[in-house]
Amino acid sequence: MTLYVRTKGDPGTVLTTVQGVIRAVGPQVLAKDVRTGREIIEGGLFQAKVGVGLLGIFGLLALGLASIGLYGIMAYSVNQRRREIGLRMAIGAASASVLRLILRQGLALVLVGMAIGFAGTLLTGRILSRMLYGVSASDPLSVAGAAVFLMLVAAAACYLPARKASRLDPLDALRES
Repeated sequence: MTLYVRTKGDPGTVLTTVQGVIRAVGPQVLAKDVRTGREIIEGGLFQAKVGVGLLGIFGLLALGLASIGLYGIMAYSVNQRRREIGLRMAIGAASASVLRLILRQGLALVLVGMAIGFAGTLLTGRILSRMLYGVSASDPLSVAGAAVFLMLVAAAACYLPARKASRLDPLDALRES
């Protein structure tokens, strides 16, 4: 048997009173599973919360791996282009212009990846829309927030190799073969 009691105030204070009344009316009635509505809802959503937490962890791992990969690609590209960068600096390119060049190339890769990812998001969002509650399949706030965060992480991953390239000594770079 289940008894639901509706209160206007804090249900925790009313529970002891209700349990006392139940014991007074029927001492043989065992009221062992006493929960508030909030506890019942939290219990029902436990698996969903664990799933969302795991998805968040896997998303952060994917972001970390993507930023490490982007850093590796940019560092390799800068290392392969040392002579070119040295030549640019030898003929008068400023460190700031070299920094902007490398950043622009790295962020262009990220923008292409984000465009492909956005298309994939729209396609999978339609499939997953029946599992989402309170969020549309293409929630603009979520997509924009993820895009801005990804762009910030990508800018940081591109900045380190770009800074290294902008501090390159032109004579040392041109002497290498």
